[in-house]
Amino acid sequence: MCGIVGAVAQRDITPILVEGLKRLEYRGYDSCGVAVYADGELKRTRSTSRVAELEALIEKEHLGGYTGIAHTRWATHGEPATHNAHPHFSKDRTGHNRIGIVHNGIIENHDELRTELEAAGYVFESQTDTEVIAHLINHVYDGDLLLAVQQTVKRLQGAYAIAAFCRDEPHRVVGARHGSPLIVGLGDGENFLASDAMALTGTTDRIVYLEDGDVVDLQLSRTWIVDIDGNPVERPVRVVMAYTAAAELGPYRHYMQKEIFEQPRAIGDTLQGVEAITPELFGEGAAAILEDIDSVLILACGTSYYAGLTAKYWIESIASITCNVEIASEYRYRTSVPNPRSLVVTISQSGETADTLAALKHARSLGMDKTLTICNVATSAMVRECSLAFLTRAGVEIGVASTKAFSTQLIGLYLLTLTLAKLKGRLNAEQEADAIKALRHLPVAVQSVLALEPQIISWAEEFVRKEHALFLGRGMHYPIALEGALKLKEISYIHAEAYPAGELKHGPLALVTDQMPVITVAPQDQLLQKLKSNMQEVRARGGQLYVFADAGSNIRNEVGVHVIRMPEHYGSLSPILHVVPMQLLAYHTACARGTDVDKPRNLAKSVTVE
Repeated sequence: MCGIVGAVAQRDITPILVEGLKRLEYRGYDSCGVAVYADGELKRTRSTSRVAELEALIEKEHLGGYTGIAHTRWATHGEPATHNAHPHFSKDRTGHNRIGIVHNGIIENHDELRTELEAAGYVFESQTDTEVIAHLINHVYDGDLLLAVQQTVKRLQGAYAIAAFCRDEPHRVVGARHGSPLIVGLGDGENFLASDAMALTGTTDRIVYLEDGDVVDLQLSRTWIVDIDGNPVERPVRVVMAYTAAAELGPYRHYMQKEIFEQPRAIGDTLQGVEAITPELFGEGAAAILEDIDSVLILACGTSYYAGLTAKYWIESIASITCNVEIASEYRYRTSVPNPRSLVVTISQSGETADTLAALKHARSLGMDKTLTICNVATSAMVRECSLAFLTRAGVEIGVASTKAFSTQLIGLYLLTLTLAKLKGRLNAEQEADAIKALRHLPVAVQSVLALEPQIISWAEEFVRKEHALFLGRGMHYPIALEGALKLKEISYIHAEAYPAGELKHGPLALVTDQMPVITVAPQDQLLQKLKSNMQEVRARGGQLYVFADAGSNIRNEVGVHVIRMPEHYGSLSPILHVVPMQLLAYHTACARGTDVDKPRNLAKSVTVE
């Protein structure tokens, strides 16, 4: 989602700001901009195009300075337009720019603040909630930017990460965070702010992660962190070797394709060191926590939510423990019945998903303090907030549509299932050995599925002219159908919905025609015969079936039935194999339709607003 970069240095920091924005492009954005202090003024350049176009404008306008802030914006308040792009300015009484600001998050009381500031004579140039912050800082400013920001954030309701600078204090940037990530990068005689350590790759590897309520003062020779009341606080300095978003594509056309094909390696890396099923896989003290639970509550959003739905089938059937899965953005706003003995599991690729973090805090406020996260970023807020953590090793995922992060989340959830089963006496030594053997072979099995790409491309050529699609699955493969539909709609813009196959006759069958492809997940499991009956319902209405069928399922190519043969059934781990062709189908359909695969419209990678 939105990205922040800021710097105070004794050199032109414009190239650093622009490079930082480039490294944050993978998060998704609608506009971008840079503002610097130059020649006694605050100057800016903004664009609704890509960062490369912004860079060209900066060169054309010869914009440069020693202090500045930059931003990529994902629109919430106000359309994606130049006047709504960050950075935003607030002027002094003479009409000259005095305060500049960039902001991630959403200010919930911005209407109230806007009315107050307009009454005080401030003129708004945008529809954003961010501009109220700039004017409010300006309104209370009395020569000390740190104090002005402290006073301002006390008035803000909602989530924010901000970076502000002032014409009257040209070698100073002040940042603050609440509910949205912000980090400090330490240099020699220069210091930096960013929403993601990746933005500072190649500039500094000494990183300070700010906590909620922190306000940071960046100057040339020092950084100073205080809480909202001005009390000094200490935050550890960490050496972080961040991945760069400028990784080579190699033979691949898009990052999404590259990441799909990285799944065997990502799964293998995630399983590295797993020699036995043990609570210690989830952190120190995990045994005491996991032995004391009687249920599991999974909180997640989007693709991670579908990983949680898959885990529900595993946890209840293998570990015999009740498992509930909640959409994080809904859970915190409904009245629920808390269970202090429930294990609260959050799932997030970035570990910064605002809805999931808020749901976690809500669960803890209800007395549910046994917490675990499945996450891809060791330094994320989610990891810091939870008692236990399982870190996937997917590596940086640049494509907005998640692929390898999803499959490695499933690995973490499957290991949790086995651990709970073992603690409950439902996993004997032989079963444990068989499970580890199957996990070890999984990268090879996924590689064999990737070899189906040429056949999937031929299907994609048929899908390119479609505008609607249905996905069907049963049992633990129903969430995989959901994920397949999500991938297709995310990047190809084809309307797609998924249903448990048994629900077809309860409504969705009305949509089936020869123009409505029906994609079916058909593993050779105990529900296969039931699924075949549901497929016949589609055929009887002239529908076109596209079936990913396990070897031995006896589903054949015939009129109205198109089959791609999967490898042998892989038992409980079958969902991890069956999601791969869904990813490839969405990818190649999107390519055939000419969409921006890695940066689909209106979407963002790391959703750090509610």
